[in-house]
Amino acid sequence: MSAPERTRLVALAALVAVAAGCGPLSGTHRDPGNSHEVATTAPGPTGAEARAEITVRAGRVSPPPGWLEAARGQQVALTVTSDVADELHVHGYDRTAALRPGEPVTVRFRADLTGVFEVETHRSGLVLTQLAVR
Repeated sequence: MSAPERTRLVALAALVAVAAGCGPLSGTHRDPGNSHEVATTAPGPTGAEARAEITVRAGRVSPPPGWLEAARGQQVALTVTSDVADELHVHGYDRTAALRPGEPVTVRFRADLTGVFEVETHRSGLVLTQLAVR
């Protein structure tokens, strides 16, 4: 499969994941300056950890929601700091964590399922990133 075909396949899978998500599309999808073109990290060897550090402040996600790519079997670490109480949810892996204002929370797991999985906050409905595992 060529790189352009792979890119189109990942984009299509992301659209399906967003459409099947557990909440309505958030402001991160429609507000200016929020783009899904930012890669949080590049895929690495299965021994390296795929990491993302995300901050939620005043209803805005930083860096803007993008992609976190991981190879199947790779360890994933998502660190989220929010200015309000909320719940972090990793779709597909059913990982959740309570977010307390100003306290970073890290969720770690092995990426043993392939596909594209939305990472969001439940109460505010913000998309934080898309986890793409191949």
